[in-house]
Amino acid sequence: MSSLRVLVADAEQAVRDHLTEFLSRRGYEVQCADSGSTVLAHVRGSDPPSLVILDALLPGTTGLDLLSQMMNSDCTARIIMLSGAGHTNVAVQAMKLGAADVLEKPFDEHELESAIRQVLAYPPPGPSLSTEKEPHNPIDFVSPNPRVRRILELAERIADTDVPVLIEGETGVGKEVLARFIHAHSERRHRPLIKVNCAAIPTDLLESELFGYERGAFTGALRDKPGKFDLANHGALLLDEISEMPLLLQAKLLHVLQDGEFMRLGGTRVVQPDVRILAATNRRLEELIARGEFRQDLFYRLNVIRLAIPPLRERLEDLSPLCEIFQRKYSIHYRRPSRELPEKLKRAFACYEWPGNIRELENMIRRFVLLPDVELTLPDLHVARELSSHSNREPPHSLREVAAQATEQAEKELVMRTLEQVKWNRKQAARELHICYKSLLNKLHRWNIPGRAPARPASFAAQAGAR
Repeated sequence: MSSLRVLVADAEQAVRDHLTEFLSRRGYEVQCADSGSTVLAHVRGSDPPSLVILDALLPGTTGLDLLSQMMNSDCTARIIMLSGAGHTNVAVQAMKLGAADVLEKPFDEHELESAIRQVLAYPPPGPSLSTEKEPHNPIDFVSPNPRVRRILELAERIADTDVPVLIEGETGVGKEVLARFIHAHSERRHRPLIKVNCAAIPTDLLESELFGYERGAFTGALRDKPGKFDLANHGALLLDEISEMPLLLQAKLLHVLQDGEFMRLGGTRVVQPDVRILAATNRRLEELIARGEFRQDLFYRLNVIRLAIPPLRERLEDLSPLCEIFQRKYSIHYRRPSRELPEKLKRAFACYEWPGNIRELENMIRRFVLLPDVELTLPDLHVARELSSHSNREPPHSLREVAAQATEQAEKELVMRTLEQVKWNRKQAARELHICYKSLLNKLHRWNIPGRAPARPASFAAQAGAR
């Protein structure tokens, strides 16, 4: 990973600092640019970056204009565009111009990390597709639950076949992990597993995202762009949230599954991909069929093997091994000692209903690793339980928002605690936190915290509780 260079192009210094810190911790070599001319100088230089994280707004130009210029030249970098909330038209244009992915601000670290991992697995822009093999990366799916064990046994038995698999389960139960488990145990494991979130891509963009387009197919199509079927050739395609796919596109997907061929937008040549289809959904497709929102014939094509993952509240024996996995993962990630969960927290976990399933558990363990204080974790359990038990109340924020808020608060509390320990020596605090001094100042400014200790130092609990 250390040989991969990432160019961060954003007008805001705070964003550049944050992304530099985030990417550097993961071993990337990071460069920054705050103008269009600097971006072009980097990508057209003798040693261009492998990835460009490009903001949609830069002084004197726009990200779309820069993207068009780069795609119209010999740029070999993959490009992730950052757009403002609700700017769907920017996302559509960016993907049509050749961006590998588009993220909407504000985004969380998991979302960015996943996008980078997938984008760097794709071939670089251009008509030719790489044949380099992806290394085998075994997927751990640990569970003592009998129902889950049966699912895993069946998954292993059908892994080496090419039959479609339909994976059902609530949000956060591990549908994508199971899909990767199947792929990792198949003969296609050395080829890519490409994920497409059918709910996250605008309807008018999803067709070109799946099947690609040819030069001249529409205004701005300056070169051929392979679709996800091309990128997954000889591998597998995970259609996440398949229930959200528009009916017209369902018909084209059905044609591909039946006849094994399709034509790209603006194309005349028939493409015959060798792709295994895995589909995932958190909704009952039979109910959508009854309402006319999902094609019955497509359902029959996908429903060759159906694996329904039970929610975490129905397999509480999985709590212990999952906690161990997440503790080990985040202890290494944050360079923290691995601590056993206190009995009080274990009892609270066992009594909790886990509406967010494994994803919610992972976020709580992540917070505990950062701040090993039971009292900082238990209130979240109580609040979540209260929200889930009162259906007449206003619904809670999305899981992504809750996770982002919890992470931000945990980070704030850790910074405050460290500052108190070093008597508000900010440079020493930055060293203790393993971040650059500028990043610490930006965080304090964002949280409206003065750069020095107050005249009458408040307790850590009071400081940490400040919103």
